Amino acid sequence: MKFIADLHLHSKYSRAVSQEMTLPQISHWASQKGIGLVATGDWTHPLWLREIKANLEEVTEGFFRLKSNSDSRAADPLFILSTEISSIYSQNGKGHRIHNVVLAPSIETAEKINQELTKRGVNLIADGRPITGIPASDLVKIILSVDEKALIIPAHVWTPWFSLYGSESGFGSIDECFGDMAKYIYAIETGLSSSPEMNWRIGELDTRSILSCSDAHSGPKLGREATIFEISDELGVLSYETIRSAIAPNLEPITHNQARIAYTLEFYPEEGKYHYTGHRACGIKQSPEETKKLGETCPVCGRHLTIGVMHRVEQLATRDLKTEDLTLKTDEFGVKWIGYEERPPYAMLVPLQEILSEAMGGLPASQKIQNEYQKLTNLRHNLSLPGLTGEFGVLLEMPLEEIAKVSGEKVAEGIRRVRSGQIVIDPGYDGVFGTVKIWDKEKSSSAETPEDKEQMSLF
Repeated sequence: MKFIADLHLHSKYSRAVSQEMTLPQISHWASQKGIGLVATGDWTHPLWLREIKANLEEVTEGFFRLKSNSDSRAADPLFILSTEISSIYSQNGKGHRIHNVVLAPSIETAEKINQELTKRGVNLIADGRPITGIPASDLVKIILSVDEKALIIPAHVWTPWFSLYGSESGFGSIDECFGDMAKYIYAIETGLSSSPEMNWRIGELDTRSILSCSDAHSGPKLGREATIFEISDELGVLSYETIRSAIAPNLEPITHNQARIAYTLEFYPEEGKYHYTGHRACGIKQSPEETKKLGETCPVCGRHLTIGVMHRVEQLATRDLKTEDLTLKTDEFGVKWIGYEERPPYAMLVPLQEILSEAMGGLPASQKIQNEYQKLTNLRHNLSLPGLTGEFGVLLEMPLEEIAKVSGEKVAEGIRRVRSGQIVIDPGYDGVFGTVKIWDKEKSSSAETPEDKEQMSLF
């Protein structure tokens, strides 16, 4: 059995997050996307934790579901207790800003961790993503002293300003960041800024899992990145321990090979605001190759350029990866999968609302696009086909002829192009979002460009 998980998002109590990010709405959008396991987000916030306790019920160990009087609630997505904690501190004379996702196996554990953070002066009520002065290594000690089954996962690890490997505030390695607690870091999150292929170049990640999550600030952004877990049919009931054993397979797994990460679904990292090195004020944008040749100083104003994620990967990489090193496969639905050795493969996707927007005209949030989105995702549910449901079922498995019948040939062609990777990309740099388009504007009178660039607005 396979199910899609999104283990990192935020509630209405976090900064720059939609006030519609409530538990019922998160459950609704997870179902619409075809997500089977979704993060609660923000359990460090006292008011949000109170809502979690009031609105969710535990159905198996560490897994929760929205309380409901409906008999159909068994089909609703499951929730897992997940939050993000910000550490801002100095180490060896340099300032660091690190974000970590924390998964808790129970509400009791979440409450105890909150108590420990409060004892150390952390203002939990200020923001759903609390800001602490606790070094990352000490944070791991605090959390594991409460419950050794909790998981600490460095978040969006390549974002320049708030991440483990970030060029502006990060470290050169997990060991440098976490010290003697590095052995308890079993996974990292790619974030919108990187793909698994970029992380496969880092030797210290060879023995660690690579997770992809949305870090969503609004319902429609759920699942823009996701991780698919495969569970043996013999395992029976899913639980927190199931996920823990898949993320950290060397930690006394339930039984061998019963739980694993099957693959991930990725946002195009080029669309992020810091993919290439550059200086927005002067209109300078450089690829890693150009930066190696031209340097890190802006040729216009003489200031230091903001180092892009791709260049940072080049700085820390322990190996090169060429095309011949990768495994490239196209499945029966035309989806292009990228693999490397024994690592879980991945596919690159464009959100369905953005495909509809470009094919039909209009912004993704417009009523026309929303109506078409509902029509397609509901049809996927109603067809009762085996495999994925909701938006992911449409993007990855729904026959193109069925899509064309409902939404027209251009929408079907757009989805075909996304599945095969036949798109046009202009990378972002120094706070300027990149663009990912299905049709080259110069070659096609395509629809207007989507403008809802909520993702990564915090950075």
